[in-house]
Amino acid sequence: MKHPETIHVPALPPGNHTYHQATRLGDLLFVSGQLGIDPATGELVPGGQVAEYRQALDNIKTILEAAGSSLAQVAKTTVYMTNVDELAELNALYAEYFPHAPAKTGVEVRRLSSRAHIEIEVIASAV
Repeated sequence: MKHPETIHVPALPPGNHTYHQATRLGDLLFVSGQLGIDPATGELVPGGQVAEYRQALDNIKTILEAAGSSLAQVAKTTVYMTNVDELAELNALYAEYFPHAPAKTGVEVRRLSSRAHIEIEVIASAV
């Protein structure tokens, strides 16, 4: 049986000591929930939910590429958002990053850590 392999991207700020940015198990990559954190500042990007969404997707792209994968290999996403009223804008942005339309779950939540407006996790092929 294979054991999970930790994926860590030094260019991105770490979440905290309780989890890794991503884990590879066999042919799959599991990317932990990413916030819209600017890697240069370690802070949420300004501009609200849509701006954070774009940054979170950019961070996911960086993690996937560091693990030898890509956005094109994403099979499933889960999006947590604090304002479902912006869903049209989020879906348009999502289509730019994922033209292959992977499976997706979107959930409106009351609050996220760090006062974020968006958090995204993905499952992708590692091959």
